[in-house]
Amino acid sequence: MLVILPPSETKSDGGEFGPLELDALSLPQLTAVRDKLVTQLIALADDADASRAALGLGKGADAEIARNAALRTSATRPALTRYTGVLYDALDAASFTKVQRERAFTRLAIGSALFGVVRAADPIPAYRLSGGSKLPGLPTLASVWKPALVPALREETAGDLVVDLRSGTYQQLGRIPGAITATVLTERPDGSRTVVSHFNKHHKGLLARALVLTRSEPATVRDLAKVAEKAGLRVEIASSTELLVLT
Repeated sequence: MLVILPPSETKSDGGEFGPLELDALSLPQLTAVRDKLVTQLIALADDADASRAALGLGKGADAEIARNAALRTSATRPALTRYTGVLYDALDAASFTKVQRERAFTRLAIGSALFGVVRAADPIPAYRLSGGSKLPGLPTLASVWKPALVPALREETAGDLVVDLRSGTYQQLGRIPGAITATVLTERPDGSRTVVSHFNKHHKGLLARALVLTRSEPATVRDLAKVAEKAGLRVEIASSTELLVLT
């Protein structure tokens, strides 16, 4: 089973490992695109105004631009602990035992506008690039990534159950046919349901945590539902490729 998480805009600083080594990352088929985007972001960082425009940053974002300028020289850490925010708070990787952490490294991957998709153990630096960003001189990131990411993911996940928790923007970088998605809904007292926005990431983080902690090896959406329910989540099966998480 492979669970693909969305990235987050917020990322931790520093790192316990040396500078970025693109050749050492998972999915080596993506190295050329990764190198191209890293080079582009470093060059863009020389122009603060252009960086703010391309990356959607405000005037107080000099630290974010500095992160991009240092992409090839700054310290790295596992992607699992690089990303922060609501989903990663709910995942709570810091509480994993050694065995659970190794299981997380095996089962979790993370979507990325800069790296396409990385495994949870892949050492990466802090950076700023969103899936909807448009870099000067390049087409959309979806156009940049699709030709390489789609076949790479197909090869990487062959024979595995895939749970794709990425947002639509990141799914567009490279979709995985047959992957199971999760939709978070709030059920009102009258029985009507609406898509959750505020707590969406929180509940996806709880689902991802349940899928890391389980010793079972889910093979179907029904298996996923059982794992989620055992963890205290309220879920329904919408189809063979969609799980509903109700709040």
